[in-house]
Amino acid sequence: MDLKWLKEWGDDALRVIFPKVCEVCGRSLTRGEELLCMHCYLDMPRTRLHQEQFNVIHQRLAGKAPIDRATGYFYYYRDSDYARLIQNAKYKNRPIIIEQLARMYVKELKSDKFFDDIDVIVPVPMHWFKKLRRGYNQSEILANALSDATGIKVCKSLVAKRGHKTQTRKGHFERWLNTKDLYDVKDASQLKGKHVLVVDDVITTGATILACCEAIHSQSPSTRISVLTLSVTHLQ
Repeated sequence: MDLKWLKEWGDDALRVIFPKVCEVCGRSLTRGEELLCMHCYLDMPRTRLHQEQFNVIHQRLAGKAPIDRATGYFYYYRDSDYARLIQNAKYKNRPIIIEQLARMYVKELKSDKFFDDIDVIVPVPMHWFKKLRRGYNQSEILANALSDATGIKVCKSLVAKRGHKTQTRKGHFERWLNTKDLYDVKDASQLKGKHVLVVDDVITTGATILACCEAIHSQSPSTRISVLTLSVTHLQ
Protein backbone atom coordinates (compact mmCIF):
# COMPACT_ATOMS: atom_id res chain seq x y z
CA MET A 1 0.00 0.00 0.00
CA ASP A 2 1.21 3.50 -0.85
CA LEU A 3 2.02 5.06 2.53
CA LYS A 4 1.86 8.58 1.10
CA TRP A 5 -1.67 7.93 -0.15
CA LEU A 6 -2.62 6.48 3.23
CA LYS A 7 -1.30 9.55 5.05
CA GLU A 8 -3.18 11.91 2.73
CA TRP A 9 -6.34 9.88 3.25
CA GLY A 10 -5.87 10.06 7.01
CA ASP A 11 -5.23 13.82 6.87
CA ASP A 12 -8.40 14.32 4.83
CA ALA A 13 -10.41 12.27 7.32
CA LEU A 14 -9.08 14.29 10.25
CA ARG A 15 -9.82 17.49 8.38
CA VAL A 16 -13.47 16.47 8.10
CA ILE A 17 -13.72 15.60 11.81
CA PHE A 18 -11.50 18.43 13.09
CA PRO A 19 -11.44 21.03 10.30
CA LYS A 20 -8.48 23.40 10.23
CA VAL A 21 -9.56 26.94 9.52
CA CYS A 22 -7.83 30.02 8.19
CA GLU A 23 -6.52 32.16 11.05
CA VAL A 24 -7.62 35.31 9.23
CA CYS A 25 -11.04 34.65 7.67
CA GLY A 26 -12.14 31.40 9.35
CA ARG A 27 -12.67 29.44 6.13
CA SER A 28 -11.83 25.74 6.19
CA LEU A 29 -8.35 25.03 4.89
CA THR A 30 -7.89 22.61 2.02
CA ARG A 31 -4.99 20.25 1.36
CA GLY A 32 -1.74 22.18 0.88
CA GLU A 33 -2.91 25.24 2.83
CA GLU A 34 -1.20 26.05 6.12
CA LEU A 35 -2.41 28.66 8.61
CA LEU A 36 -4.00 30.81 5.89
CA CYS A 37 -6.34 30.03 3.02
CA MET A 38 -4.99 30.85 -0.41
CA HIS A 39 -7.13 33.98 -0.65
CA CYS A 40 -5.81 35.44 2.62
CA TYR A 41 -2.28 34.32 1.84
CA LEU A 42 -2.33 36.23 -1.44
CA ASP A 43 -4.03 39.22 0.20
CA MET A 44 -1.49 39.50 3.05
CA PRO A 45 -0.06 43.04 3.23
CA ARG A 46 3.54 41.95 2.55
CA THR A 47 6.30 44.50 2.99
CA ARG A 48 8.97 42.99 0.71
CA LEU A 49 11.42 45.16 2.65
CA HIS A 50 14.30 42.75 2.03
CA GLN A 51 14.30 43.99 -1.56
CA GLU A 52 15.05 47.58 -0.43
CA GLN A 53 18.55 48.62 0.56
CA PHE A 54 17.34 51.36 2.92
CA ASN A 55 13.84 50.58 4.13
CA VAL A 56 11.57 51.71 6.95
CA ILE A 57 13.41 49.58 9.52
CA HIS A 58 16.76 51.09 8.51
CA GLN A 59 15.17 54.54 8.75
CA ARG A 60 14.05 53.94 12.33
CA LEU A 61 17.56 52.91 13.33
CA ALA A 62 19.49 55.33 11.10
CA GLY A 63 22.32 57.09 12.88
CA LYS A 64 21.77 54.95 15.97
CA ALA A 65 22.75 51.41 15.07
CA PRO A 66 24.43 50.16 11.87
CA ILE A 67 22.20 47.54 10.28
CA ASP A 68 23.15 45.45 7.25
CA ARG A 69 19.84 43.91 6.18
CA ALA A 70 16.38 44.40 7.59
CA THR A 71 13.07 42.85 6.73
CA GLY A 72 9.55 42.16 7.97
CA TYR A 73 6.98 39.75 6.59
CA PHE A 74 3.85 41.92 6.62
CA TYR A 75 2.65 45.34 7.71
CA TYR A 76 0.99 45.50 11.11
CA TYR A 77 -2.21 47.51 11.41
CA ARG A 78 -3.53 47.28 14.98
CA ASP A 79 -7.16 46.44 14.16
CA SER A 80 -6.61 44.40 11.00
CA ASP A 81 -7.40 40.71 10.66
CA TYR A 82 -3.71 40.00 10.06
CA ALA A 83 -2.70 41.73 13.30
CA ARG A 84 -4.64 39.02 15.11
CA LEU A 85 -2.01 36.52 13.96
CA ILE A 86 0.55 38.21 16.21
CA GLN A 87 -1.92 39.00 18.97
CA ASN A 88 -3.17 35.41 19.19
CA ALA A 89 0.37 34.05 19.13
CA LYS A 90 1.48 36.31 22.00
CA TYR A 91 -1.53 36.61 24.22
CA LYS A 92 -3.70 33.54 23.53
CA ASN A 93 -1.10 30.81 23.93
CA ARG A 94 -0.77 30.08 20.19
CA PRO A 95 3.00 30.05 19.57
CA ILE A 96 2.44 27.59 16.71
CA ILE A 97 1.27 30.59 14.66
CA ILE A 98 4.77 32.09 14.97
CA GLU A 99 6.33 28.80 13.84
CA GLN A 100 4.09 28.55 10.79
CA LEU A 101 4.61 32.17 9.77
CA ALA A 102 8.37 31.69 10.08
CA ARG A 103 8.33 28.66 7.78
CA MET A 104 6.23 30.54 5.24
CA TYR A 105 8.53 33.56 5.32
CA VAL A 106 11.73 31.57 4.96
CA LYS A 107 10.44 30.12 1.69
CA GLU A 108 10.13 33.65 0.29
CA LEU A 109 13.46 34.93 1.64
CA LYS A 110 15.65 31.98 0.63
CA SER A 111 15.25 32.67 -3.07
CA ASP A 112 16.57 36.21 -2.51
CA LYS A 113 19.54 34.89 -0.47
CA PHE A 114 18.61 36.92 2.60
CA PHE A 115 20.20 34.36 4.94
CA ASP A 116 23.50 34.11 3.06
CA ASP A 117 26.55 34.62 5.33
CA ILE A 118 24.47 35.01 8.51
CA ASP A 119 26.23 33.06 11.27
CA VAL A 120 23.77 33.01 14.17
CA ILE A 121 20.19 33.98 15.00
CA VAL A 122 19.71 36.00 18.19
CA PRO A 123 16.19 36.38 19.63
CA VAL A 124 15.15 39.49 21.52
CA PRO A 125 15.22 38.26 25.13
CA MET A 126 12.42 38.33 27.67
CA HIS A 127 12.90 38.75 31.41
CA TRP A 128 12.62 35.40 33.18
CA PHE A 129 9.59 36.44 35.24
CA LYS A 130 7.61 37.60 32.22
CA LYS A 131 8.54 34.40 30.38
CA LEU A 132 7.38 32.39 33.38
CA ARG A 133 4.00 34.13 33.32
CA ARG A 134 3.48 33.81 29.55
CA GLY A 135 5.04 30.37 29.27
CA TYR A 136 7.26 31.20 26.31
CA ASN A 137 9.17 33.97 24.58
CA GLN A 138 7.64 34.47 21.13
CA SER A 139 10.97 35.76 19.79
CA GLU A 140 12.67 32.52 20.83
CA ILE A 141 9.89 30.57 19.11
CA LEU A 142 10.57 32.60 15.97
CA ALA A 143 14.34 32.13 16.22
CA ASN A 144 14.03 28.36 16.66
CA ALA A 145 11.62 28.07 13.73
CA LEU A 146 13.97 30.08 11.51
CA SER A 147 16.86 27.89 12.64
CA ASP A 148 14.97 24.70 11.78
CA ALA A 149 14.18 26.06 8.30
CA THR A 150 17.63 27.48 7.51
CA GLY A 151 20.10 25.40 9.52
CA ILE A 152 21.52 28.55 11.16
CA LYS A 153 22.07 28.03 14.88
CA VAL A 154 20.38 30.09 17.59
CA CYS A 155 22.55 32.01 20.06
CA LYS A 156 20.90 33.35 23.23
CA SER A 157 23.66 35.80 24.08
CA LEU A 158 21.31 38.68 24.76
CA VAL A 159 19.65 38.85 28.18
CA ALA A 160 17.09 41.17 29.74
CA LYS A 161 18.58 42.66 32.91
CA ARG A 162 15.22 43.65 34.34
CA GLY A 163 11.54 43.50 33.66
CA HIS A 164 9.77 46.32 31.86
CA LYS A 165 6.23 47.44 31.22
CA THR A 166 4.50 46.53 27.98
CA GLN A 167 5.33 48.71 24.97
CA THR A 168 1.73 48.66 23.76
CA ARG A 169 0.25 52.14 23.28
CA LYS A 170 3.46 53.91 24.32
CA GLY A 171 4.88 56.74 22.21
CA HIS A 172 8.35 56.84 20.67
CA PHE A 173 10.04 58.52 23.63
CA GLU A 174 8.27 56.36 26.21
CA ARG A 175 9.31 53.20 24.35
CA TRP A 176 12.91 54.40 24.25
CA LEU A 177 12.91 55.10 28.00
CA ASN A 178 11.26 51.73 28.64
CA THR A 179 14.04 49.82 26.89
CA LYS A 180 17.05 52.04 27.66
CA ASP A 181 19.89 49.93 29.09
CA LEU A 182 17.49 47.00 29.34
CA TYR A 183 19.63 44.40 27.55
CA ASP A 184 23.09 42.99 28.06
CA VAL A 185 25.35 40.42 26.37
CA LYS A 186 26.32 37.52 28.61
CA ASP A 187 29.06 36.09 26.38
CA ALA A 188 30.34 38.49 23.73
CA SER A 189 32.84 35.91 22.43
CA GLN A 190 29.94 34.09 20.77
CA LEU A 191 29.23 37.16 18.64
CA LYS A 192 32.62 38.71 17.90
CA GLY A 193 33.42 38.90 14.20
CA LYS A 194 30.11 37.29 13.27
CA HIS A 195 27.07 38.35 11.29
CA VAL A 196 24.05 37.99 13.59
CA LEU A 197 20.36 38.13 12.77
CA VAL A 198 18.37 39.74 15.59
CA VAL A 199 14.73 38.65 15.47
CA ASP A 200 11.51 39.85 17.08
CA ASP A 201 7.83 39.34 16.33
CA VAL A 202 6.90 43.02 15.82
CA ILE A 203 8.79 46.24 15.14
CA THR A 204 6.88 49.42 15.95
CA THR A 205 9.15 52.37 16.72
CA GLY A 206 12.26 50.19 16.68
CA ALA A 207 13.11 50.96 20.33
CA THR A 208 13.44 47.31 21.36
CA ILE A 209 15.60 46.32 18.39
CA LEU A 210 17.70 49.46 18.85
CA ALA A 211 18.34 48.60 22.51
CA CYS A 212 19.41 45.09 21.52
CA CYS A 213 21.73 46.33 18.77
CA GLU A 214 23.32 48.90 21.09
CA ALA A 215 23.95 46.19 23.69
CA ILE A 216 25.61 43.96 21.09
CA HIS A 217 27.78 46.71 19.61
CA SER A 218 28.85 47.98 23.03
CA GLN A 219 30.27 44.54 23.84
CA SER A 220 31.30 43.48 20.34
CA PRO A 221 31.90 46.35 17.87
CA SER A 222 33.06 43.92 15.18
CA THR A 223 29.69 42.18 15.01
CA ARG A 224 27.56 42.81 11.93
CA ILE A 225 23.83 42.94 12.59
CA SER A 226 20.81 42.24 10.43
CA VAL A 227 17.20 42.32 11.59
CA LEU A 228 14.14 40.19 10.87
CA THR A 229 10.61 40.59 12.19
CA LEU A 230 7.31 39.03 11.27
CA SER A 231 5.40 42.32 11.24
CA VAL A 232 6.27 45.99 11.09
CA THR A 233 4.20 49.14 11.45
CA HIS A 234 4.39 52.08 9.08
CA LEU A 235 6.29 55.17 10.17
CA GLN A 236 3.97 57.63 11.83
